[in-house]
Amino acid sequence: MKLSIDPAASAPPFEQLRRQVIDAVSDGTLAPGTRMPTVRALAAELGLAVNTVAKAYRALEDDHVIEGRGRAGTFVSETGDAVTREAQAAAIAFADRVHRLGIDRDTALALVGSALDAER
Repeated sequence: MKLSIDPAASAPPFEQLRRQVIDAVSDGTLAPGTRMPTVRALAAELGLAVNTVAKAYRALEDDHVIEGRGRAGTFVSETGDAVTREAQAAAIAFADRVHRLGIDRDTALALVGSALDAER
């Protein structure tokens, strides 16, 4: 997998890195159990500060996308893509709430579409 940082992008480098890893796990480019480069090696490869890569790795660990195994290294979590699991849980909670409120499917989907289209 090839990671890259766009210095002209509006997203900070750690967020670009975090997003690329999540996308690679989601699309199967990074399979569960894949060993990740060390923080220092990836920082050198991308021309980033070690703390920037460490920040991205911490965020990915918090989201259970990757896991540190001490001296063995850092690996893509066996549980796979935590972002998709979290989004699925949110979707289920939303669907349950919509059903309790008696809102029909088309209205619920329109509400989700509007929320996704709103600038954050």
